[in-house]
Amino acid sequence: MSFISLFTDIASEMLYPVMPIYLDSIGFSIIWIGVLEGVAESISGLSKGYFGRWSDELGKRIPFIRSGYALSGASRPMLALFTHPLWVFFARTTDRFGKGLRTGARDAMLSDLSEGHNRAAVFGFHRGMDTLGAVIGPGLALLFLHYLPGEYKQLFYWAVIPGIIAVALTYLLREKIQKTTPRKHTPIGAAFSYWKSSSTKYKKLSTALLFFALFNSSDVFLLLKLKESGWGDTSVIGMFMFYNIFYALAAYPMGMLADKFSLKKVYLLGLILFALVYTGMSSGNSDALFIILFAIYGLYSAATQGISKAWISGIADKEDTATAIGTLAGFESIATLLASTFAGIIWFQFGAAVSLGISGFVALLVAFYLYKALPD
Repeated sequence: MSFISLFTDIASEMLYPVMPIYLDSIGFSIIWIGVLEGVAESISGLSKGYFGRWSDELGKRIPFIRSGYALSGASRPMLALFTHPLWVFFARTTDRFGKGLRTGARDAMLSDLSEGHNRAAVFGFHRGMDTLGAVIGPGLALLFLHYLPGEYKQLFYWAVIPGIIAVALTYLLREKIQKTTPRKHTPIGAAFSYWKSSSTKYKKLSTALLFFALFNSSDVFLLLKLKESGWGDTSVIGMFMFYNIFYALAAYPMGMLADKFSLKKVYLLGLILFALVYTGMSSGNSDALFIILFAIYGLYSAATQGISKAWISGIADKEDTATAIGTLAGFESIATLLASTFAGIIWFQFGAAVSLGISGFVALLVAFYLYKALPD
């Protein structure tokens, strides 16, 4: 599972730091970049809820995992075929739909393979391997653009290769068919009904995570802040790699710390680090400061991304793991759409300082709420 994510992330992260530069080169404004990222992530999240529920109903994981990775792999060359805005929207959202198709089932499978005492470490290890791809991918993009500057379309075609490797690896997966009580398949309109019947603890945690997501815009805006400060394309990609190195190295240790002490404490640490980074990025303009803040941002991601999934899967019943993770992701998708869109509008109207500063302040509010509302 970790190697599948590694190669998938190599493919996607070859393109991610280049994406805002590419979109800008074909005429997308900062507002439309925000809308595109928001719509893409919302489709990903909404499909996570639906297909996560379906995976739990069938007691099967691999068909969703395999199909999702295949769909994402097929979407990447599509971005290079045409530059019409509607086509770019379609290609980008196809990639995110593939992510939504596989994520709930994949995370449930990881949870099934873990024990209660090491669940955060399992998710942390997987996130570390996944993020290692986000180091290798931009490195390959950096090397490619060094020799072929501006050839973004060719880069999209080369990203197909690691995607094919990832899909091939899905055929090595094996699973035991889960014995489940037959349940009627949930229609799309009722995919999030789980939230209504979930525990109070799940509702409180979900509420906090959703409120944070509402003000946590795409990382694209941090990269655009570097561009606004005069950084070149190569330097922006290099900084993205730098961030992911810290993320990849810290993900597994953060998971072990969460298992040993508490998931809540490590997650709260992550929110404080997020607030520090966004506050610093909003007011700073020093290259040295940016380097420090991106390193801290890697620690934030390591302390929150895998741990939030481990936290949610630990709260949910085993037969509803994919549903619980997918339902939260579905609501988060709506928040992400609003977050990226509003961040783009606020940035355009009032500048980067206001847009990033608001996100940092909200992170502190969420940390305070979780500290008071949920036990360790």
